Amino acid sequence: MRLTVVNLTDDALVLSYADNCELTVLPSRRSAATVPKTCEVALHLGVDIAEKYIEWVTCHFRISGTKGASWKPLSVPEDSLWRLYLRKVGPEHRELVILPRRNLASFLSPIPDSVPISRLFLPGTHDTMAFYGWPFSQCQSISTPLSVQFTSGIRFLDIRLTDVQGRLIAYHGAYPQKTAFQDILISVHDFLTSAQGSRETIVMSIKQEAPSLVFSQLVHDEIYAGAGGRDMWFFESRIPTLGEVRGKVVLFSRFGNGDGWENGLNGMGIHPTYWPDSEKRGFKWTCNDTVVRTNDWYHIPSFLSIPEKVSLATGVLEPRSSDKTVPALPITYFSASSFPLAAPQTVSQGFGWPRWGLGVEGVNKRAGKWALKRLSDSVDDLDGLRIRGWAFLDYYEEPTNALVPLFVEFNFRGRKTGEEGWM
Repeated sequence: MRLTVVNLTDDALVLSYADNCELTVLPSRRSAATVPKTCEVALHLGVDIAEKYIEWVTCHFRISGTKGASWKPLSVPEDSLWRLYLRKVGPEHRELVILPRRNLASFLSPIPDSVPISRLFLPGTHDTMAFYGWPFSQCQSISTPLSVQFTSGIRFLDIRLTDVQGRLIAYHGAYPQKTAFQDILISVHDFLTSAQGSRETIVMSIKQEAPSLVFSQLVHDEIYAGAGGRDMWFFESRIPTLGEVRGKVVLFSRFGNGDGWENGLNGMGIHPTYWPDSEKRGFKWTCNDTVVRTNDWYHIPSFLSIPEKVSLATGVLEPRSSDKTVPALPITYFSASSFPLAAPQTVSQGFGWPRWGLGVEGVNKRAGKWALKRLSDSVDDLDGLRIRGWAFLDYYEEPTNALVPLFVEFNFRGRKTGEEGWM
């Protein structure tokens, strides 16, 4: 079997396999070899690194094809320096993509303060607090509360609230999600004041789920009275740099007209001026001088529309030539559902045994295939691959917590000194 190894780390790596064979792969390069279909493989730092008296680091894994799947994460020790993905290129061709194991709880920490947050790739959760109401109201696993989402790399929250007797409670449509807005604020504050989260930022989209004449005022008052208070938030109506909002929440207000807020709409953070319902081809709006490309086509006819859904959702994230002259922010939703043939879990995770041709591959697996391909291609792109944007996911931890690390890695590819705020 032909094995192409794509090294997306900053170190030279050596792959050892059958009968003492070795393959050296330089940083940000690819190399290929012929290997047995099933073999024990060891990956370790290159000799030039080891000679500098750095401890010899090795991880072992097996290459046994992908059994019909388009890609899969490989099992490596938790203390490994790398994350490994095996991608199917052809019937007898596999690609091993090696990523550095970044700390997902603090992945923004090493990025320069001067980078606008529109030039980051921020993974997010659609209907972040929708842990109840399976099959059609639940969008996230109950095993992934906010604290887990933050340490897993989630940085964009989709908070949907309803006024219940003067108190804001998380809802998904008409279905209660049991969590008070005040408790959400406590979780956010706990993370942003922790050792891991103090240099991170959270973008919080807040949406009104039921009619209320005082909803906007309630959001304002609960933020000011909640954990962290006013000082924890960025309310200006522009795209800030990362340095301006470390340890803070950037408000993304999908409600209100400015009444009751200091500076009106100019004091409600990023405020979409246009948001049509389930617009299939996407739409644009502006935030100050930034063009925001958005795709939120969620009401798909059935699970048969999953391939088209993924194509449109990833298409928004693809760079445009105009992005170099006009500031742009792509926002995309990988979430979708419709009754009765497309519940959120069905759409995101698929069903059956698609690797054997018996079932449907879900959105998350297809998004991972796209991300792996784009990351792999970046080693051949001399101008640097620039995938930027904010992306919402249902059941983000599926498959096997493998998708968010791929999205996070986009932040470190295609960077050039003097561009996008990169020093």
